[in-house]
Amino acid sequence: MSIPQSAGGLIESRDDLIRHLSKGCRPKEQWRIGTEHEKFVYDLKTLKPASYETGIRPLLEGMQRFGWQPVRENDTLIGGIMNGASLSLEPGGQFELSGAALKTIHETCAETDTHLVQTREIAAELGLGVLGLGFAPSWTLDEVPVMPKGRYAIMKRYMPRVGGYGLDMMFRTCTVQVNLDFESEADMVKKLRVGLALQPVTTALFANSPFREGRPSGFLSYRAQVWTDVDNARSGMLPFAFETGMGFERYVDYALDVPMYFVYRDGHYIDVAGRSFRDFLARKIPEVAHITPAMSDWADHLTTIFPEVRLKSFLEMRGTDGGQWRRICGMPALWVGLLYDSVALDAAWDLVKDWTAEERQAMRDGVAKQAFKTPFRKATVHELAHRMLEISAAGLKRRAELDGGGMSEEGFLTPVRELVSRGHTRAEELLNNYHGVWGRDLTQLFREYNFL
Repeated sequence: MSIPQSAGGLIESRDDLIRHLSKGCRPKEQWRIGTEHEKFVYDLKTLKPASYETGIRPLLEGMQRFGWQPVRENDTLIGGIMNGASLSLEPGGQFELSGAALKTIHETCAETDTHLVQTREIAAELGLGVLGLGFAPSWTLDEVPVMPKGRYAIMKRYMPRVGGYGLDMMFRTCTVQVNLDFESEADMVKKLRVGLALQPVTTALFANSPFREGRPSGFLSYRAQVWTDVDNARSGMLPFAFETGMGFERYVDYALDVPMYFVYRDGHYIDVAGRSFRDFLARKIPEVAHITPAMSDWADHLTTIFPEVRLKSFLEMRGTDGGQWRRICGMPALWVGLLYDSVALDAAWDLVKDWTAEERQAMRDGVAKQAFKTPFRKATVHELAHRMLEISAAGLKRRAELDGGGMSEEGFLTPVRELVSRGHTRAEELLNNYHGVWGRDLTQLFREYNFL
């Protein structure tokens, strides 16, 4: 989750909010790729989550030797920044790299590899492990520490009021996301619709969280199941995005009515959870009626909206579980191939344009448990994944972004191809190991799937 945002100036009118989104329009030559990935950090001896004092803070401090500049909330170290990238903490200590805006998958994967080397060095010194899964496999909520960030205290109080899984989302999930650009309002709408429609397919492709509190959960992506009941006022498949008239203005109207969590002023978070941004603008929230709304408040608010695809001044693809290092680059490669080549984008839109809201939602509801086996019309999600991969691979070939050795970005799809070819997910592989060679002992998972 984000650190406080900066977006200067006071809010003069609703048009300012629309302009904030529309300023994201960029010519194709300026399109960039920003990859975010979260990891669970744990004590190698106890296999329990690392605390802030003995694990997370020393990890952040250690990263400073590589040039990361500290980010603090008051006097508390909460992250780092360097060259357009940032390190941040999720509520339960999940460690996140929010990558810089880079031109190619080659660059974003090199950034990921550098982050791995740096994290490996510091974590080894501290006796920490790093695990890439979508949901914490064995920890209870009570075992997960709360990170010392003001917004998390507000969210922890509010979440149980609006959904059954809110605390699970905060403290026990990890994801991989990619942030992508658009050229115009029409381009944004088309990419948003394709992203929303195909997000459940990527959820199935990268399903990697079959365990909960030490045993199989009954789901292949328990993280995806968690998101079905976090806070439906700020999450989901955004059916209105497929309606006539969709654009920046329509998304602003949606976001204005999404409940806020906080207003941030002078280093402090003011709890306004449950009140809308529309009420904040109208000075109808007593706790902050004396505060003049600023564009930074709007930017902060947009980071607290959690649909399957999120619009800010770029689009965030949000549907996949955290995963093993070699698969992290496959996720952004898949979306870049689909959305950054016009022929591929047209083909993807042709694939999804006649899907109904009910069909999209049924697929989203099904993939958490069934993944590839989820039925869709007369086919399955596995067959949709085949087609999605074909379109993306062709798009990456046409992009023709080569590294120094002449390798295309298409090579980063190899781990995804392997998943589609074998027809079963990473989660099913984990379950087979659990019932087989691991003898139902999840300590083996921590040893075999530690990044380090």
